[in-house]
Amino acid sequence: MSMFTQEELYKQLEALGAPQGSVIHVHTSLREIGPAEGRGEGILDVLRCYFTADGGLLTVPTHTWKNLADLSKPTMEVTSPETSIGTLPNLAAVHPAGLRSLHPTHSMAVFDSEEGEGRAAAFVRHDDAPVSSTDPAGCYGRLLEEGGQILLLGVTHNRNTFMHCIEEILDVPNRLSPEPVAATVKLPDGEILERPIRHHRAEGIQDVSANFPKYEPAFRKHGVIREGRFGRATAKLCDARGIAKVMQMIYERSEGKELLADDKPLDPRYYS
Repeated sequence: MSMFTQEELYKQLEALGAPQGSVIHVHTSLREIGPAEGRGEGILDVLRCYFTADGGLLTVPTHTWKNLADLSKPTMEVTSPETSIGTLPNLAAVHPAGLRSLHPTHSMAVFDSEEGEGRAAAFVRHDDAPVSSTDPAGCYGRLLEEGGQILLLGVTHNRNTFMHCIEEILDVPNRLSPEPVAATVKLPDGEILERPIRHHRAEGIQDVSANFPKYEPAFRKHGVIREGRFGRATAKLCDARGIAKVMQMIYERSEGKELLADDKPLDPRYYS
Protein backbone atom coordinates (compact mmCIF):
# COMPACT_ATOMS: atom_id res chain seq x y z
CA MET A 1 0.00 0.00 0.00
CA SER A 2 1.48 3.33 -1.05
CA MET A 3 2.03 6.14 1.44
CA PHE A 4 0.38 9.54 1.03
CA THR A 5 2.87 12.38 1.10
CA GLN A 6 2.16 15.56 3.04
CA GLU A 7 1.99 17.43 -0.26
CA GLU A 8 -0.67 15.04 -1.55
CA LEU A 9 -2.76 15.45 1.60
CA TYR A 10 -2.47 19.24 1.36
CA LYS A 11 -3.65 19.18 -2.24
CA GLN A 12 -6.63 17.03 -1.26
CA LEU A 13 -7.70 19.74 1.19
CA GLU A 14 -7.35 22.30 -1.60
CA ALA A 15 -9.49 20.12 -3.89
CA LEU A 16 -12.12 19.90 -1.14
CA GLY A 17 -12.29 23.69 -1.11
CA ALA A 18 -11.70 23.79 2.63
CA PRO A 19 -11.42 27.41 3.86
CA GLN A 20 -8.15 28.62 5.36
CA GLY A 21 -9.38 31.68 7.22
CA SER A 22 -12.16 30.07 9.23
CA VAL A 23 -12.43 27.93 12.37
CA ILE A 24 -12.17 24.22 11.55
CA HIS A 25 -12.97 21.47 14.04
CA VAL A 26 -11.61 18.14 12.84
CA HIS A 27 -12.50 14.57 13.82
CA THR A 28 -10.28 11.84 12.38
CA SER A 29 -9.73 8.14 11.94
CA LEU A 30 -6.06 7.56 11.11
CA ARG A 31 -6.88 3.99 10.14
CA GLU A 32 -9.29 5.21 7.46
CA ILE A 33 -6.86 7.86 6.22
CA GLY A 34 -4.21 5.20 5.71
CA PRO A 35 -0.41 5.34 5.61
CA ALA A 36 0.86 8.91 5.53
CA GLU A 37 4.22 10.62 5.58
CA GLY A 38 5.14 11.32 9.19
CA ARG A 39 2.23 9.17 10.43
CA GLY A 40 -0.07 10.94 12.92
CA GLU A 41 2.41 13.75 13.52
CA GLY A 42 2.66 14.35 9.79
CA ILE A 43 -1.12 14.46 9.36
CA LEU A 44 -1.43 16.97 12.21
CA ASP A 45 1.30 19.08 10.61
CA VAL A 46 -0.60 19.14 7.29
CA LEU A 47 -3.85 20.16 9.00
CA ARG A 48 -2.08 22.88 11.02
CA CYS A 49 -0.24 24.24 8.00
CA TYR A 50 -3.33 24.31 5.81
CA PHE A 51 -5.96 25.65 8.18
CA THR A 52 -3.89 28.38 9.81
CA ALA A 53 -2.36 29.64 6.56
CA ASP A 54 -4.74 32.59 6.18
CA GLY A 55 -5.44 33.47 9.79
CA GLY A 56 -7.71 30.52 10.49
CA LEU A 57 -7.89 28.28 13.54
CA LEU A 58 -7.57 24.50 13.64
CA THR A 59 -9.31 22.93 16.62
CA VAL A 60 -8.91 19.28 17.59
CA PRO A 61 -11.06 17.58 20.24
CA THR A 62 -9.03 16.34 23.21
CA HIS A 63 -11.92 14.89 25.20
CA THR A 64 -11.42 13.11 28.52
CA TRP A 65 -15.00 12.19 29.42
CA LYS A 66 -14.04 8.60 30.23
CA ASN A 67 -12.27 9.93 33.32
CA LEU A 68 -15.62 10.73 34.93
CA ALA A 69 -15.68 7.05 35.89
CA ASP A 70 -12.66 7.46 38.20
CA LEU A 71 -12.67 10.68 40.20
CA SER A 72 -9.59 9.64 42.17
CA LYS A 73 -7.61 11.42 39.43
CA PRO A 74 -8.23 14.69 37.56
CA THR A 75 -10.93 14.54 34.94
CA MET A 76 -8.60 16.45 32.63
CA GLU A 77 -4.88 17.02 33.08
CA VAL A 78 -3.66 19.76 30.74
CA THR A 79 -0.21 18.24 30.18
CA SER A 80 -1.40 14.64 29.74
CA PRO A 81 -1.45 13.11 26.23
CA GLU A 82 -4.19 10.64 27.20
CA THR A 83 -7.60 11.42 25.72
CA SER A 84 -10.75 9.36 25.28
CA ILE A 85 -10.89 9.53 21.50
CA GLY A 86 -7.77 8.42 19.62
CA THR A 87 -4.28 9.00 18.31
CA LEU A 88 -4.54 12.43 16.67
CA PRO A 89 -6.26 13.97 19.74
CA ASN A 90 -3.53 12.46 21.93
CA LEU A 91 -0.89 14.15 19.79
CA ALA A 92 -2.77 17.45 19.66
CA ALA A 93 -3.31 17.53 23.43
CA VAL A 94 0.39 18.07 24.14
CA HIS A 95 1.62 19.61 20.88
CA PRO A 96 3.82 22.64 21.68
CA ALA A 97 2.09 24.78 19.03
CA GLY A 98 -1.38 24.14 20.43
CA LEU A 99 -3.30 25.77 23.25
CA ARG A 100 -5.64 23.48 25.15
CA SER A 101 -8.92 24.69 26.57
CA LEU A 102 -9.76 23.97 30.22
CA HIS A 103 -13.00 22.07 29.80
CA PRO A 104 -12.91 19.05 32.18
CA THR A 105 -14.44 16.55 29.72
CA HIS A 106 -14.67 18.15 26.25
CA SER A 107 -11.51 20.19 25.88
CA MET A 108 -10.00 21.22 22.54
CA ALA A 109 -6.47 21.88 21.36
CA VAL A 110 -6.49 25.05 19.28
CA PHE A 111 -3.83 26.02 16.75
CA ASP A 112 -3.29 29.34 15.00
CA SER A 113 -0.44 30.72 12.92
CA GLU A 114 2.64 32.34 14.43
CA GLU A 115 1.09 35.66 13.40
CA GLY A 116 -2.26 34.75 14.95
CA GLU A 117 -2.10 37.56 17.51
CA GLY A 118 -3.65 35.52 20.29
CA ARG A 119 -6.72 34.32 18.42
CA ALA A 120 -6.32 30.82 19.91
CA ALA A 121 -6.13 32.24 23.44
CA ALA A 122 -9.33 34.22 22.85
CA PHE A 123 -11.06 31.10 21.57
CA VAL A 124 -10.12 28.73 24.42
CA ARG A 125 -11.07 31.14 27.19
CA HIS A 126 -14.71 30.36 26.45
CA ASP A 127 -14.18 26.96 28.10
CA ASP A 128 -12.92 28.33 31.41
CA ALA A 129 -16.09 27.69 33.41
CA PRO A 130 -18.47 25.37 31.53
CA VAL A 131 -21.74 24.21 33.05
CA SER A 132 -22.29 21.26 30.69
CA SER A 133 -20.44 18.87 28.40
CA THR A 134 -20.83 20.99 25.27
CA ASP A 135 -21.86 24.25 26.89
CA PRO A 136 -23.12 26.67 24.19
CA ALA A 137 -21.21 29.42 26.02
CA GLY A 138 -17.98 27.47 25.45
CA CYS A 139 -15.83 26.56 22.47
CA TYR A 140 -18.50 24.56 20.65
CA GLY A 141 -20.86 27.52 20.82
CA ARG A 142 -18.04 29.74 19.61
CA LEU A 143 -17.61 27.46 16.59
CA LEU A 144 -21.22 28.25 15.68
CA GLU A 145 -20.90 31.99 16.35
CA GLU A 146 -17.83 32.30 14.13
CA GLY A 147 -19.43 30.38 11.25
CA GLY A 148 -16.90 27.56 11.45
CA GLN A 149 -16.77 24.17 9.80
CA ILE A 150 -16.62 20.60 11.08
CA LEU A 151 -14.31 18.34 9.08
CA LEU A 152 -14.94 14.60 9.37
CA LEU A 153 -12.01 12.55 8.07
CA GLY A 154 -12.89 8.88 7.82
CA VAL A 155 -15.62 9.18 10.45
CA THR A 156 -19.32 10.05 10.35
CA HIS A 157 -21.65 12.12 12.49
CA ASN A 158 -21.52 9.70 15.40
CA ARG A 159 -18.24 11.54 16.09
CA ASN A 160 -19.65 15.01 15.40
CA THR A 161 -19.65 16.39 18.95
CA PHE A 162 -20.90 19.77 17.71
CA MET A 163 -24.35 18.23 17.30
CA HIS A 164 -24.55 17.76 21.09
CA CYS A 165 -24.07 21.51 21.45
CA ILE A 166 -26.94 22.24 19.08
CA GLU A 167 -29.17 19.90 21.06
CA GLU A 168 -28.24 21.90 24.17
CA ILE A 169 -29.10 25.16 22.39
CA LEU A 170 -32.47 23.69 21.35
CA ASP A 171 -33.00 22.48 24.92
CA VAL A 172 -33.76 18.94 23.76
CA PRO A 173 -34.97 17.03 26.85
CA ASN A 174 -33.22 13.92 28.22
CA ARG A 175 -29.74 14.86 27.09
CA LEU A 176 -27.90 15.98 30.26
CA SER A 177 -27.62 14.68 33.81
CA PRO A 178 -30.24 16.39 36.00
CA GLU A 179 -27.57 17.67 38.39
CA PRO A 180 -23.89 18.59 37.99
CA VAL A 181 -21.32 15.91 38.75
CA ALA A 182 -17.85 16.44 40.16
CA ALA A 183 -15.07 17.10 37.64
CA THR A 184 -11.61 18.63 37.93
CA VAL A 185 -8.89 20.14 35.78
CA LYS A 186 -5.21 19.85 36.70
CA LEU A 187 -3.13 22.80 35.49
CA PRO A 188 0.54 22.51 34.46
CA ASP A 189 1.65 23.97 37.80
CA GLY A 190 -0.27 21.27 39.70
CA GLU A 191 -3.23 23.44 40.75
CA ILE A 192 -6.56 21.59 40.72
CA LEU A 193 -9.64 23.47 39.51
CA GLU A 194 -13.09 22.25 40.55
CA ARG A 195 -15.32 22.18 37.47
CA PRO A 196 -18.65 20.41 38.18
CA ILE A 197 -20.73 19.93 35.01
CA ARG A 198 -23.93 18.39 33.77
CA HIS A 199 -22.68 15.59 31.55
CA HIS A 200 -24.25 13.85 28.55
CA ARG A 201 -26.78 11.28 29.68
CA ALA A 202 -30.06 10.09 28.16
CA GLU A 203 -32.32 7.81 30.14
CA GLY A 204 -33.33 4.77 28.07
CA ILE A 205 -30.86 5.50 25.23
CA GLN A 206 -27.48 3.86 25.39
CA ASP A 207 -25.69 6.31 23.07
CA VAL A 208 -27.47 9.29 21.52
CA SER A 209 -24.53 10.13 19.24
CA ALA A 210 -24.62 6.66 17.67
CA ASN A 211 -27.79 7.80 15.88
CA PHE A 212 -26.58 11.25 14.81
CA PRO A 213 -25.86 9.84 11.27
CA LYS A 214 -29.65 9.79 10.78
CA TYR A 215 -29.37 13.52 10.11
CA GLU A 216 -27.05 13.16 7.11
CA PRO A 217 -29.79 12.91 4.43
CA ALA A 218 -31.24 16.15 5.83
CA PHE A 219 -27.84 17.84 5.82
CA ARG A 220 -27.29 16.79 2.22
CA LYS A 221 -30.77 17.95 1.20
CA HIS A 222 -29.90 21.44 2.43
CA GLY A 223 -26.35 21.58 1.07
CA VAL A 224 -24.63 21.47 4.44
CA ILE A 225 -21.98 18.88 3.45
CA ARG A 226 -19.18 19.13 0.91
CA GLU A 227 -17.40 15.85 0.21
CA GLY A 228 -13.92 14.89 -0.97
CA ARG A 229 -10.98 12.69 -0.02
CA PHE A 230 -8.17 12.86 2.50
CA GLY A 231 -5.71 10.04 2.12
CA ARG A 232 -7.95 7.11 1.33
CA ALA A 233 -10.71 8.36 3.67
CA THR A 234 -13.92 10.15 2.81
CA ALA A 235 -13.70 13.79 3.89
CA LYS A 236 -16.93 15.56 4.84
CA LEU A 237 -16.76 19.32 5.34
CA CYS A 238 -19.87 20.42 7.25
CA ASP A 239 -21.07 23.98 7.79
CA ALA A 240 -21.74 24.63 11.49
CA ARG A 241 -24.50 27.18 10.94
CA GLY A 242 -26.12 24.95 8.35
CA ILE A 243 -26.13 22.02 10.76
CA ALA A 244 -27.74 24.20 13.41
CA LYS A 245 -30.47 25.45 11.07
CA VAL A 246 -31.35 21.96 9.83
CA MET A 247 -31.43 20.50 13.32
CA GLN A 248 -33.65 23.34 14.51
CA MET A 249 -36.01 22.81 11.57
CA ILE A 250 -36.30 19.09 12.31
CA TYR A 251 -36.83 19.66 16.02
CA GLU A 252 -39.60 22.18 15.37
CA ARG A 253 -41.34 20.16 12.66
CA SER A 254 -41.22 16.98 14.74
CA GLU A 255 -42.72 18.96 17.64
CA GLY A 256 -39.98 17.86 20.00
CA LYS A 257 -40.41 14.14 19.35
CA GLU A 258 -37.53 11.91 20.55
CA LEU A 259 -35.70 11.13 17.32
CA LEU A 260 -32.57 9.36 18.53
CA ALA A 261 -33.93 6.41 20.49
CA ASP A 262 -33.29 4.12 17.49
CA ASP A 263 -31.57 4.12 14.10
CA LYS A 264 -34.71 4.34 11.97
CA PRO A 265 -34.42 6.99 9.22
CA LEU A 266 -35.85 10.41 9.91
CA ASP A 267 -39.24 11.16 8.37
CA PRO A 268 -38.40 13.23 5.24
CA ARG A 269 -41.34 15.51 6.05
CA TYR A 270 -39.24 16.91 8.88
CA TYR A 271 -36.65 18.34 6.49
CA SER A 272 -38.02 18.37 2.92
